[in-house]
Amino acid sequence: MADPAEHRPAEEEEESSAAAEEEDTGAQVAPIIKLEEVAVTTGEEDEDVLLDMKSKLYRFDKEGNQWKERGTGTVKLLKHKETAKVRLVMRQAKTLKICANHLVASTTKMQEHAGSDKSCVWHALDFADGELKEEMFAIRFGSVENCKKFRETVEEIAEQLGNTEEKESEEASSAAELVEKLTVTESKAESAKSEEAPAAEEKKDVKE
Repeated sequence: MADPAEHRPAEEEEESSAAAEEEDTGAQVAPIIKLEEVAVTTGEEDEDVLLDMKSKLYRFDKEGNQWKERGTGTVKLLKHKETAKVRLVMRQAKTLKICANHLVASTTKMQEHAGSDKSCVWHALDFADGELKEEMFAIRFGSVENCKKFRETVEEIAEQLGNTEEKESEEASSAAELVEKLTVTESKAESAKSEEAPAAEEKKDVKE
């Protein structure tokens, strides 16, 4: 008689083979390449996020006289923890390439893009390409609400900067006036002393 073990179903043979493969031999295999953790910096570590929204950015090409897409991603308004300066930064969604990178100034003005209440336009000295360039940007959001929030936030920051600069200018002007008054007073005092000196000498000569 034939041994039944010699005619086991193919499924049983596969299960037996799989069990043998899964059996833990206790051997430890060291990885061929050891990867070390690398600290990734974005340059945003010293800044607080004031606004973070998904959007699409365009740049106006003066030579071609047309709008060109700069990228789709996340636009942020970041406030530096020490200097309190606010900058606008946008990166492309997949590559994280910087599309826009510039400070929000007191002169920054947002204007509604013609024919679209989901878009706005502004001018800036941008540093996205590693050098300062005067650019005209247009940004489009998924909703009217997001566009309005972005525009109002930028305008509020610009207004605060304008008030601060005006106050600093007034303080500098007051300080300059004070220094000028002190200088005039000191000059008068020195003139009075110089006039008193000859008179004192004359009296001294008369006595002698």
